[in-house]
Amino acid sequence: MIPLGDIDRRPISFPVITAIIISANVFIFLLELFNGEAFILRWSLIPSEIARGRNLITILTTMFMHGGWLHIIGNMVYFWAFGPEIEDVMGKARYLFFYLSGGLVASLAQVVINPASTVPNLGASGAIAAVMGAFLITFPHDRIRTLVFIFWFVTVSYIPAVILVGLWFLIQFFSEFGSITQKQAGGIAYMAHIGGFVYGMAFSRLFEPRQRRAKLGI
Repeated sequence: MIPLGDIDRRPISFPVITAIIISANVFIFLLELFNGEAFILRWSLIPSEIARGRNLITILTTMFMHGGWLHIIGNMVYFWAFGPEIEDVMGKARYLFFYLSGGLVASLAQVVINPASTVPNLGASGAIAAVMGAFLITFPHDRIRTLVFIFWFVTVSYIPAVILVGLWFLIQFFSEFGSITQKQAGGIAYMAHIGGFVYGMAFSRLFEPRQRRAKLGI
């Protein structure tokens, strides 16, 4: 399933921060293509290095890097589907801080679950997961226009966010459980997805303007 956007609301203003973050991801990905493996290894997060207190800057830089075309395209499609509405709710400065802090939490979650790993971790998925967690809390009943693939058939469905995002989270959770029980090394950083998502659900309300929180009784 590929989410295309919220059909129940539109942002009041153009999502400038979301667009800038996407542009930054594309720019860094182009640098990866031009500079090769050495660049990727230098700026990706390696859990064992972070656990030793080394290369801490990679906790930040890793969230702007990707492992290939499908990786970056998939992440940016998801981000564009859920990010603009959350940016609209939080405001641009708070949203930027929320996104970056969500990515940091996601990276640290992956380090905690596997501190001895020497496999490079990279991708915006953890930060985007935080945005998805925020969306689930903020607009759970909004319908998301979604491309659904059923074998060789493709159709467009309108799926409530609580179902679409909730299903996505369950896939991450059980995939992480499977990777632990099977003692897999490397692969997708599911714990980063889980950590970012839980952070988004737990703390996104704190990034909303005081007036909005007051209306909600928060």
